[in-house]
Amino acid sequence: KPGEQKHSKEPASLQCMHLAVVACGDRLEETLIMLKSAVLFSNRRLCFHIFAEDSLKPEFEKKLKEWPSSYTKKFEYTIYPITFSVGNAQEWKKLFKPCAAQRLFLPVILKDVDSLLYVDTDVLFLRPIDDIWHILTEFNSTQLAAMAPEHEIPKIGWYSRFARHPYYGTTGVNSGVMLMNLTRIRSTQFKNSMIPSGLTWEEMLYPLYQKYKNYITWGDQDLLNIIFYFNPECLYVFPCQWNYRPDHCMYGSNCKGAEEEGVSVLHGNRGVYHDDKQPTFKALYEVIRDFPFEDNLFQSLYYPLQSKFLDTVHTLCGRIPQVFLKQIEKTMKKVYENRVIVYLGANHRY
Repeated sequence: KPGEQKHSKEPASLQCMHLAVVACGDRLEETLIMLKSAVLFSNRRLCFHIFAEDSLKPEFEKKLKEWPSSYTKKFEYTIYPITFSVGNAQEWKKLFKPCAAQRLFLPVILKDVDSLLYVDTDVLFLRPIDDIWHILTEFNSTQLAAMAPEHEIPKIGWYSRFARHPYYGTTGVNSGVMLMNLTRIRSTQFKNSMIPSGLTWEEMLYPLYQKYKNYITWGDQDLLNIIFYFNPECLYVFPCQWNYRPDHCMYGSNCKGAEEEGVSVLHGNRGVYHDDKQPTFKALYEVIRDFPFEDNLFQSLYYPLQSKFLDTVHTLCGRIPQVFLKQIEKTMKKVYENRVIVYLGANHRY
């Protein structure tokens, strides 16, 4: 049937978790580190959908082939060109950041994929994708996408202070981590501000852009906010630890979920992996980047991270290292137990 996953004949445990990313310009390394974090910690098989400029394709293929087979067997990948199905491709391409608008077209392009996790290139997984993928099962009958709030505190949030267009809820939502049931998105008629009846996702994109293009600052994220403002019942809002950004700690700690559970998905927006404004974010990025695949996770990833964090305790985000370390420590313990204890148990029945 249309909309079903290609793997639907397999048992659920073998089905792919679909992950999409859009990489343009100088985002090759960042994208590879994001994919590496996904592969390092996830349990079930992954299917990567990489949308990239033509010039990046050979480099992606070369780098992914260099990964050891113990990891490459955990995923498959497809690289797609950047394409926009409606409206003016040049206009879409220039919206906000190069190629960012591509994510709006994923339901149209990936017709055979049932559900999908989209992430920006500057995202790092600190626990298995399996855990965020599981949120799909928590959707009620009208929900078809999940995002985290743009901010926790309306009075310092961007949308609540500056937006000149409709946005979701009291602070808007951030589109850097977006879980989608594509089958539902494709079959829904969306309420909108243009005509009294509903429009499909594809019908709505270009007229919506035309109507609001002079008022939007954050490009495709603003368009998603406008869509879910008119269709709030379609959105599942997940807590801030699933899309943890510098905003959550640079004004004092304002993500309660991360304080309790630790950061699950780190989103280093504002270029913080590459400058010295937020050393905690940069430390995590560099440690995952430099981790030699076949090494011991505690030895070559967790301990270097702890020592790098000691150098950041004087910074606003560094004051709360446990927020960054809690999930990654838990995840590593599980990975370690699975690899070592299960292996030993299979060989020595004691």
